[in-house]
Amino acid sequence: MIRALTRFSTRNAWKVIALWAVLGVGLAMLSPMLISRVTQSQSGDFLPASYDSAAALRIAEENFGIDPDATTVTVLVARTDGKALTPADEKRIGAETAKLAQRRVEMPREKDQPAFLVPDRSQTPKLAPAMVAPDRSFELLTAELTGNAADDGVQKVFRAFRDATRAQFAEAGMRTGFTGGLAEAADSADENRTATTVGGALVMGLIVLLNVLVFRSVLAAVLPLLAVAMISGAAAGAVAGAASLTGLKLDASTPGLISVVLLGIGIDYLLFLLFRFREHLRARPEQPAREAAAEVAGRVGTAITSAALTIVAAFATLGVASFGQFRSLGPAIAVAVLVMLLGSLTLMPALLAACGRRMFWPSKSLRRQPREGAAARFGALVARRPAAMLFASVALLGALAAGTVGIRMDYGQGGGSKTAAAATATEISRALPAGVSDPTGVYVTAAGGSVDPGKLDGLSRALGKVEGVGQVGGTVLSPDGRAARIDLYLTADPQSAKARELVSGPVRAAVAANTPAGTSAHVGGTAAIFADISVAVDHDLAVVFPVAAALIALILLLLLRSLLAPLVLMLAVGLGFAATLGASTLLFQHVLDKPGVSFTLPLVLFLFVVALGTDYNILITDRIREEMERPGPVRGAVARAVRHTTPAIATAGLVLAGSFATLATTPGSEQVAFAMTLGILLSALVLSLVLVPALAALLGRGLWWPLRTAPRHASAGAEAGTPDRESVPERLNA
Repeated sequence: MIRALTRFSTRNAWKVIALWAVLGVGLAMLSPMLISRVTQSQSGDFLPASYDSAAALRIAEENFGIDPDATTVTVLVARTDGKALTPADEKRIGAETAKLAQRRVEMPREKDQPAFLVPDRSQTPKLAPAMVAPDRSFELLTAELTGNAADDGVQKVFRAFRDATRAQFAEAGMRTGFTGGLAEAADSADENRTATTVGGALVMGLIVLLNVLVFRSVLAAVLPLLAVAMISGAAAGAVAGAASLTGLKLDASTPGLISVVLLGIGIDYLLFLLFRFREHLRARPEQPAREAAAEVAGRVGTAITSAALTIVAAFATLGVASFGQFRSLGPAIAVAVLVMLLGSLTLMPALLAACGRRMFWPSKSLRRQPREGAAARFGALVARRPAAMLFASVALLGALAAGTVGIRMDYGQGGGSKTAAAATATEISRALPAGVSDPTGVYVTAAGGSVDPGKLDGLSRALGKVEGVGQVGGTVLSPDGRAARIDLYLTADPQSAKARELVSGPVRAAVAANTPAGTSAHVGGTAAIFADISVAVDHDLAVVFPVAAALIALILLLLLRSLLAPLVLMLAVGLGFAATLGASTLLFQHVLDKPGVSFTLPLVLFLFVVALGTDYNILITDRIREEMERPGPVRGAVARAVRHTTPAIATAGLVLAGSFATLATTPGSEQVAFAMTLGILLSALVLSLVLVPALAALLGRGLWWPLRTAPRHASAGAEAGTPDRESVPERLNA
């Protein structure tokens, strides 16, 4: 089937290219609008209904009319001279607030940007007075906006609102400050805008530069980017369509992560094809380029398909996760990778067939066989001293893996920020509890009747005695009287680990012990939500890891038709995963003194490093088996395999690692960026080029047990495009 698909694509190259161009450009233009319809705003919405904070969120929506898509900004208003607010000042603040509450904020748009392509987030924020500081140094207002804090359009509306509010109060002799999740997200985006732009440009430059250095060709440097851009555009539309049909809701960060994944693996797959295409053209200069493209695409397409299906299987396992953010992320990436696989088997072979030998213009490398270079010497070294190379690689990975001892999970979302929003939050915390802008809510409902607020006094008193609760608000009844809310203002930042421990421990214990008979109570708010997320993630780690590992092993078993080879590869990638997680723990937890590693890191790292890293292992293993089928010693076959795959794997690994490195410019993604960059480099340069070939050299043809890989006739080597004269000397044979 794969060969039939690649042959069809090479025979109808221009038609295939035109079809992908239309799909890619069209869906890329529509994707912002399509994605916005399947994006979910709040993290709490991803929790199963059985969790305590999810039940509290449901009561807030149903009984108190809380908008689940709302995000609250806390506005600080103070005198510019630093003096205490007077009654006249408070009256003036109230008047200006009333004016702002009636003003619609229009979302700024780029010039000549079609309105239908970008969702309009224009809205009228809901403003209300909150409280005055005990020392009267400032007054707090709450501004409620609708939309995800990570949404670019919502951030634009916030900036417009912030500027208008700042200007209006300045005219009244007041200064303002803004804090909250949306304010923090907008400030962080502004701070990192230049870094994000430069990082993206550097990755594009890295890809072009590497291709120019390797192929010395204009088309080979530019076409990979154009091809991946077209396929990625179609993939974004496919993800949005699949989410709409299945009812899945995506997190706002998912589209950006998918783009990075597709850029990396798309370039990888095209590089695998380009290197093998050039090798084939050198070995068979008389063969028509179109036939060569079909032959190469059919051969490499099998390995690419297996590699892509490994990623799909790994991420599809997230469908069994309890945390909705994981449950939607997995299928979304799986769909995107399937689209990239289809593009790799159709568009990329079509490009090779259409360009032919012009793909490598103006380089003249096709006219001669390359001299033995660093790759050949490295392959000979691995084949000649496999035991030493195996020991060195295992020692390196083992030393890094030792860093996992004492690992701690960090579920924090804030802390350490130096934005204007963080400075405003610090100013507020000097006079009021840190949680005043994001209270923890205790929601009480009665079984089949109304709630008597008088019976909740004991609960309020008990909560006020909990250490870490700075203030307890009054009991607020819902309009229908069937629910009550008690707001708690914690002394700790609601997004900190201390707040989560406080809510999940003493606060919930006090609620359980003091809830009146005939009623039930649930604790909600940011701290409670992330406390429950930590429980859900721990559960998912225990489920997803073994399921994903079993599926990957099954795919390797079907691909390699061996029992020993898949075991070797799984042990290798497992060691690579442990080494990457250990290095991340050493850096962030011990060197940089962070509370721990990000709670999403082990799962995301396992899926990405194991699934994507297996790509390179599949490529080198497939080539080793191909070379072993030729006449000659086993170690000579390993040396040839390393020689021919080192440029492709090293280049592809650098490109993919560079793609993930750009995540460092996204606020809060520094750990993921470091870990995934390091993990891909270890997978490509250590596992695939050293550890796996060294094991193959030591195990010989026994690697394919229980099948036997007997050498074929010498002429069989022609299919590989590698002349027999390139064989490594007989002295490499063990």
